[in-house]
Amino acid sequence: MIKTLFRFVFAVAMLASTVSAQQAVNPALRPPKGASLAIVVFEDLQCPQCKREAPVVAQAGKTYGIPVIRHDFPLPMHNWSYQAAVIAHYFDSRSKQLGVEFRDYIFEHQPEIFPMNLQQFAQKFATDHKVDLPFVVDPQGKFAAEVNAERDLGKTLNLDHTPTIYIVSGNPKGRPFMEVKDPSSELFQTIDAMKRGE
Repeated sequence: MIKTLFRFVFAVAMLASTVSAQQAVNPALRPPKGASLAIVVFEDLQCPQCKREAPVVAQAGKTYGIPVIRHDFPLPMHNWSYQAAVIAHYFDSRSKQLGVEFRDYIFEHQPEIFPMNLQQFAQKFATDHKVDLPFVVDPQGKFAAEVNAERDLGKTLNLDHTPTIYIVSGNPKGRPFMEVKDPSSELFQTIDAMKRGE
């Protein structure tokens, strides 16, 4: 009887600690509604490592059929990444897919881009996709505010580098998230481990 009572109390305590751990998780590290797993990426469009890892992340999302949530986290040492992120948010406002394609296009041309020619690259992308790109992309500061909010979100996680990549899970019995330090070698294995609830 005492053993049974002890087991019951222990089980309740374990359940309560799991629930409270889940509740304490930063909302940025939760999958979107309807998804049990997701990949969350904080990236800087001028970061060479982000450029290298972006195709691996996209492939993992397609392979596992899980959402990839990209957040802009422009680093202060990069001289055009903030403006590129603002332009990316403009394209997001036209369609999320267009925003994804613009970010990938910027990564593809990253070595050729400088502060003085960023607008030309953005204009070429807009023309190729038959979308208007106004001369002043963000007159009200709406897209800059979105970039600032995403950067602030990263700061709440104490981010200091890009890319920072997490696999996030909605499984209350497993870990809520895991950071992937080396996506090229660890991303797929980490997703497998999270799927198993490890």
